[in-house]
Amino acid sequence: MAVSLSNVARRCATRSLTAVAVAQKHTLPDLPYDYGALAPHISPEIMQLHHCKHHQTYVNNLNVAEEKLAECVAKGDASGAIALGGAIKFNGGGHINHSIFWQNLSPNGGGEPAGDLSTAITTHFGSFEAFQQKMTAAAVSVQGSGWAWLGYNTERKQLAIAACPNQDPLQATTGLVPLLGIDVWEHAYYLQYKNVRPDYLKAIWNVVNWEDVASRYQGAQ
Repeated sequence: MAVSLSNVARRCATRSLTAVAVAQKHTLPDLPYDYGALAPHISPEIMQLHHCKHHQTYVNNLNVAEEKLAECVAKGDASGAIALGGAIKFNGGGHINHSIFWQNLSPNGGGEPAGDLSTAITTHFGSFEAFQQKMTAAAVSVQGSGWAWLGYNTERKQLAIAACPNQDPLQATTGLVPLLGIDVWEHAYYLQYKNVRPDYLKAIWNVVNWEDVASRYQGAQ
């Protein structure tokens, strides 16, 4: 009997995941909602594939790269350690970015933020609508694959919008503390929205978890 993905558990209960959890440092986090919870804005099929396949691959590859790094350090192989930098940045960034992304979304999301975050957005961007337009424009403008972010500049004590290519992690590459990330890799939307990224971006605002974003904002200050 076919099982609706809307009722599938929020974790990838597979032997490979169990092995990773037991034997390796980094593990795939469970989602705080079921795969079908964000429908119709993000389909259950996309959520399961995105979480169980793509995020899991970043976790697995990060663990492998870190094991190799430890071996290089133990042998005093500086050249080998340096060569692993790209794999650690890409897969580590993928793990960091997606771990934030899942929390940034909620079936009870959408609307506008409240409290201090709302005030900060109005102060820095003029209005929530202006912020939303700028964030969407940053996401649309990413060439190929990458992320659009709302971040916090701890030196200037203000919000900022940034775009990062591939899986570059925001804080490690720009210094901004990540508050809200929008994944614009095609695996995040293609099954549902094909190559029409603007339609996906319009839909994702309906499931943004502003409570989570506000919590990150408070923690960044």
